[in-house]
Amino acid sequence: MKLLPLTPDGQTPVRVLTIAGTDSGGGAGIQADSRTMAMLGVHACVAVAAVTVQNSVGVTGFHEIPPEIVAAQVRSVVGDIGVTGAKTGMLASTAIIESVAAVCTEVGIGRDRPVPLVVDPVCASMHGDPLLHAEALDAVRNTLIPIASLVTPNLDEVRLITGIDVVDDASARRAAEALHALGAQWSLVKGGHLRTSTASTDLLFDGDTFHEFTSPRIDTGNDHGGGDTLAASIASALAHGLSMPEAVAFGKEWVTRCLAASYDLGSGHGPVSPLWRLHEPTPED
Repeated sequence: MKLLPLTPDGQTPVRVLTIAGTDSGGGAGIQADSRTMAMLGVHACVAVAAVTVQNSVGVTGFHEIPPEIVAAQVRSVVGDIGVTGAKTGMLASTAIIESVAAVCTEVGIGRDRPVPLVVDPVCASMHGDPLLHAEALDAVRNTLIPIASLVTPNLDEVRLITGIDVVDDASARRAAEALHALGAQWSLVKGGHLRTSTASTDLLFDGDTFHEFTSPRIDTGNDHGGGDTLAASIASALAHGLSMPEAVAFGKEWVTRCLAASYDLGSGHGPVSPLWRLHEPTPED
């Protein structure tokens, strides 16, 4: 695959901000975002929204950061360092979502603003453990998605947000339309969990046109952090100036390579791994 250009030594690289929760097991969340960004030559800035207690088996608890502190992190980073891309992950509560939406609007992050925002509307872990208070779903629909340059839910999140159960291409298209109708500039319905074929197809929609991105399905149970990795790679590509379809195509290929390089960790689900770039440099490097 053709990778994003690396910044020459001694020069400041592209900066991307992730506003999300931590993963004490290192497989998802801010840890996955930062790992992917580093492997893409991007300097990752972070605004911690929640601290989780989790490992490869599941999430046993989380602590929310005060909303004003989350917003202050964003304001501090953007005001001094500056960013050309941003993403959200676990935001946990209505108060944090509203605070993040307000500060992003204030500093120029989000749809129709200078800095594109990829919204990964994290509702639950891959084990089914809740990472968002149930009453916060309305805030996701009405406050967070409307400021998204791109929204990237998995199929469980699609069902929670839109009420649509994606089972085939037709329902995927309805879901993409419903997500776009909530205000996102672009919506992406991911097919990774729709195990009806040997291929995985993601569907991108801008209100007029559907774009399909298909890759071989990787046979692995080690897919922890896959959604974070996809969103982080898309945000990194947008920060480098790629168009939305180009960025999604890049992210799709990147996460497929990361799935192929995933590894066992603990007694549950291991993580997808961007570390393949350290061992398998491509000719484009």
